[in-house]
Amino acid sequence: MSTAVDELRKDDTGSGVVYRLTHRNLNSYPDMGPRLVQLMIVVLITVALYYELYVGGSVTTILLPSLGMSFTFYVTALAIGNLLGAFGSLLAGLSDRLGRANLVVGGLLLTGLATLFVIPQMTSKWPFIVTTFLVGIVEGIALVATPALIRDFSPQTGRATAMGLWTTGPVLGSLVVSMVGSATITANTQWQTEYRICGVVGLIVFVVALFGLRELSPRLRDQLMVSLKDRVLIEARAKGIDVEASLRNPWKQMMKADVIVSAIAISIMLLIYYTAVGFGTVLLTTVFGFSLKDANGIGNWQWGANAIGLILIGVVSDKVRVRKPFMVLGALGGAIATVIFLGRLGHHTSYYEVALLLALISLFLAFAYAPWMASFTETVEAHNPALTATGLAIWGWILRIVVFLAFMVLPQVVNSANPLVSYGAAVQKYATQDATQLAFAKANGPLLSFVSSHGSLIKFAETHQQVIATATKYQVQLGDAQKYAAELKVIEANPTLFQQLASYPSTSAIPPALLAQAVQAAGGGATGQAILATIAENQSAITGVIAVAPELTSLAPYATQLSQIAANSQYFTQLQADAPQLAALQKVAPELGFLQQHGAAVLQASKDSPSQWQTWYWICVAACVLFILSIPMMRGRWSPSKAKSDELAHEAMVQEELKKLTTV
Repeated sequence: MSTAVDELRKDDTGSGVVYRLTHRNLNSYPDMGPRLVQLMIVVLITVALYYELYVGGSVTTILLPSLGMSFTFYVTALAIGNLLGAFGSLLAGLSDRLGRANLVVGGLLLTGLATLFVIPQMTSKWPFIVTTFLVGIVEGIALVATPALIRDFSPQTGRATAMGLWTTGPVLGSLVVSMVGSATITANTQWQTEYRICGVVGLIVFVVALFGLRELSPRLRDQLMVSLKDRVLIEARAKGIDVEASLRNPWKQMMKADVIVSAIAISIMLLIYYTAVGFGTVLLTTVFGFSLKDANGIGNWQWGANAIGLILIGVVSDKVRVRKPFMVLGALGGAIATVIFLGRLGHHTSYYEVALLLALISLFLAFAYAPWMASFTETVEAHNPALTATGLAIWGWILRIVVFLAFMVLPQVVNSANPLVSYGAAVQKYATQDATQLAFAKANGPLLSFVSSHGSLIKFAETHQQVIATATKYQVQLGDAQKYAAELKVIEANPTLFQQLASYPSTSAIPPALLAQAVQAAGGGATGQAILATIAENQSAITGVIAVAPELTSLAPYATQLSQIAANSQYFTQLQADAPQLAALQKVAPELGFLQQHGAAVLQASKDSPSQWQTWYWICVAACVLFILSIPMMRGRWSPSKAKSDELAHEAMVQEELKKLTTV
């Protein structure tokens, strides 16, 4: 037996740089030190991939307006990205045959290059979304391949700790997003900056994985190892394993009720997590009114608590050798904490109160998730340990489908987010910086209405100032000209006659024949007599009009405009008095137009948003309850004493098998 084991412990010893960078199999189970190194590399890879996947969440409120995306479009795109990731997860099921490490390393290279060089160059929504789909597909592969690597390098008795460590990858990815965001985002930050920082990190991790990541050979990883004491037995058995036989009909072997139901249950419970990852900054900025920087700061609390909880509960779960009680505790605690949190929506809540509540929710989610991951891999192993990646692929596919459906539903439940994200920041900005102009506009509605409806008349006044000056100078004569228009017409038609009449000192001195001629010229009869009487009584005014006849004639083409200006003289007087305010108002006219177009919708959305988010979080609470109902189907004991008895029985079996092997 020792000869066989020694042979199996010889790692692949090919030559050449390319060979060593692509052939990563270990033919012996590594000692504790190298094994921990591999676990740390896998966790580091997971952190980098999820950092790349989640980085957009740190700048959502500036990313969407910059690329012309509505909130609904963005959420729908995220949903489709998760759908594509679901099929990436199924593709990763092939790692049971092809291996895990090369899939992960290649994915790191692609996503690092895309995040650093390609995505920041996008200037419109469709190229941006299509490029980010690539990251989603690779993440879907990593979702399966990396926990499969963790499983390969961890026995069941330490599985919860190892899975808790792996689960910190997505969580630490979120934590890195929020930490970098809170440290680098300012009022002038561009969204591209966060992607470039992320891309540099991704490529550094790629180099680490390229030279450091290894995996077990198929003959080793296709066996069940309960404890480290199984190591020698596994290596001895490996020589005789029929790998191809164990991999036949993989999907049929894994499509079992306990695998499918538990995968669905954890997927819906994680709606709280994916809501926080995708829309946490949206919720915190639009409902609670925090800045983007503070929203990312709250994320530090949230994901820090989650990371600590994952490792802590993993160690405790392995120590007492049970998973299910911790799953119940985590789901129940998470549901209660979520109910408390949703009760604060719509109320003034301090930064630290929100941070502590979200940290508490994340802590309880960790208490449920790390033991679940351990229990799920143990449930898969109970069917066939050689198909761990296939079982994880089913889970990854279901998770992505659930997230896809949830993200399609969320914009319908929280439809207030669309105007708040698309227009809320601009509305708030304009309402603040243009407050003086808004107050003036509110106090002078009739004037602005006049300006809006008499633009051409105001333009005329601006371009014909000399005409208006002349009209103002001869305002009395213009009025008299209108008042005595009939009389002036008669005088204009009979200039010689009226010169003769003017030579007499009074009407009574005019010869009767000449007077009769004048009455006849004025229209005859009573009409003529009345006109002559008016002329006599208003001789001075009429003479004043005649004296400036050339000036008044120059105003004749503008009679209509001048009449309208005279009729609205109070507005033109106010226009002159308020010219500086009107000029300032004109400068911000596009902004005020934006407020007029979107202000009402944003105001209504801000009123509706808290109750709509409450509805969504009640759905998340219900998901926690459904998760609890699925727990009995999974592998594992409720009682630590019974779990200990199972472990002792397994150790006895290992010793018996070793005796048989040594006698061969």
